Amino acid sequence: MKRRSILIGGAALASAGLITLRPAEGGGMHDAYFSGLSAALKRAGLMHPVLVVDRKRLAANINAIRSRVEAGKLPLRVVAKSLPSPSLLGAVMEGMGTQRLMVFSAEMLLQLLPLHPEADYLMGKPLPAAEFARVIDKAGAQAAARIQWLIDTPKRLAAYGEVARARGMAWRASLEIDVGLHRGGFADPATLKAAAASATSHGASVAGLMGYDPHVPKMPSPDKAFAAAQDVYRAMIGALREAGADPAALTLNTAGSPTFSRHCKGTVANEVSVGSAFVKPGDFDYDDLSALQPAAFIATPVIKASQDQQLPGVEALSGAMHWWDRNTQRGFFIHGGHWLAKPVSPPGLEYSKLFGRSSNQELLTGSRRVDLKVDDHVFLRPDQSEALFLQFGDIVLYDVGEISGTWPTLPVSA
Repeated sequence: MKRRSILIGGAALASAGLITLRPAEGGGMHDAYFSGLSAALKRAGLMHPVLVVDRKRLAANINAIRSRVEAGKLPLRVVAKSLPSPSLLGAVMEGMGTQRLMVFSAEMLLQLLPLHPEADYLMGKPLPAAEFARVIDKAGAQAAARIQWLIDTPKRLAAYGEVARARGMAWRASLEIDVGLHRGGFADPATLKAAAASATSHGASVAGLMGYDPHVPKMPSPDKAFAAAQDVYRAMIGALREAGADPAALTLNTAGSPTFSRHCKGTVANEVSVGSAFVKPGDFDYDDLSALQPAAFIATPVIKASQDQQLPGVEALSGAMHWWDRNTQRGFFIHGGHWLAKPVSPPGLEYSKLFGRSSNQELLTGSRRVDLKVDDHVFLRPDQSEALFLQFGDIVLYDVGEISGTWPTLPVSA
């Protein structure tokens, strides 16, 4: 009897332990914000996947970012790849009072040059020399000579020099420095000094430095990581000075959405870059950005809704799965899917771990608390903006309860 009691007690304890591992039941319905957005989309007849930008939230984010950079007395350079729509980019540039742009591809640069011929362009990554040549040949030597071309190695400096020499033009080189991200760029002052000193022999003038530090908030001690990045940047400025350049007259670019707020409190650089923070995708939920609001969402209708989502081929196991995880009870196949985004409303929706991802009819599962019907909207929050904004055609504008219009995007480019 004692042995039997021990076995029964052990089984009870095991069951109790198993129950504690059971996923909690979540779910609900749209809150007032998403209910209003869904109603506005239905009134506008938008029953296909769209990328929505909330103009009121966008304006609030612009104001919040502008107040920070003005307090820090730092000019702001807008990152074009994160806002790939002429009107969206223009609204941010106007709201920030800036003509400084950072561009990451030759194709987007060629698209933007006619739209903003007087802008101050800095390339955000080093391109193959063939792309440098393509921009010169398409946009003209005069336009290409005004751009700050990012150079990360002596070899690329020489390659660009050969392209420029063949076309009889002078050009501007901005030197990428590694301030701790270790994604490339000049890693020590001596190498940077040598490159800066040799720039004239390659037909280039040194336009400045670019040091990107998005690793900082992800480090165990962000404050120490930031201080270390600043020390590297300071040493690189010293190397420029030793090479005969005047750093005060150059572009000393740094930051990005994750770190610009830190630089606004004090930095050795003289400008910051920001892009994604204006619409605040999910990957930018940092403490330093807590005052900003998500301003972009994917909206898509439910195509099919199931009260009891069955497993294909092993239907008999569906009940056990639903008992264990009540968040798999209902199934919602949406229009489209497989975006770089996460379900945000109604709360409690999850991608199906068993069905996998689909770009045609993605399956989202939820508990019985999620009472969506066919043609109801599901909302997802993008993880990033960039290329995702180019996947839906015109951006749909949501403005105080109504759909107020659309903004075309730039042509698709990588």
